[in-house]
Amino acid sequence: MDSGLHRISQALLFMTFIVGLAIAQNSNQDYLNAHNSARAEVGVGPLSWDDSVASYAQQYANQRMDDCNLVHSGGPYGENIAWSSANLSGVDAVKMWVGEKDNYDYNSNTCAAGQVCGHYTQVVWQNSVRVGCAKVQCNNGKGTFIGCNYDPPGNVNGRRPY
Repeated sequence: MDSGLHRISQALLFMTFIVGLAIAQNSNQDYLNAHNSARAEVGVGPLSWDDSVASYAQQYANQRMDDCNLVHSGGPYGENIAWSSANLSGVDAVKMWVGEKDNYDYNSNTCAAGQVCGHYTQVVWQNSVRVGCAKVQCNNGKGTFIGCNYDPPGNVNGRRPY
């Protein structure tokens, strides 16, 4: 193979690898692994993927494509949503939500003053057993919207997540 074709072949292989990584970071199993890793850290059983919950997440994400606004659906499930001006992966979104763990005080069952922790507590909510997630690229280059829904919903006032 001449060196020009070899370089093109290497470039295509590299691009395929990068695209494969991006897709893998958004697969159902990748969402589950990211969630269940955080749940295992606190002794909570794993979530399972639910196609009905995922369908709801996809329908709602599709509604956000035009504006990409971080507005909750108000539906029957627990919900975490994320937005990024870049191409955020599903795993990155879950990691961002789990990153709120440092803001949560289990003993007082509250978030640190002026901080957010409800995304984290929803991820690890022991009574939530099913999850479905979706990702869309927003129109006009407005970024990426990701939503995960949880059944049954968590973050019940007065109750601890685990």
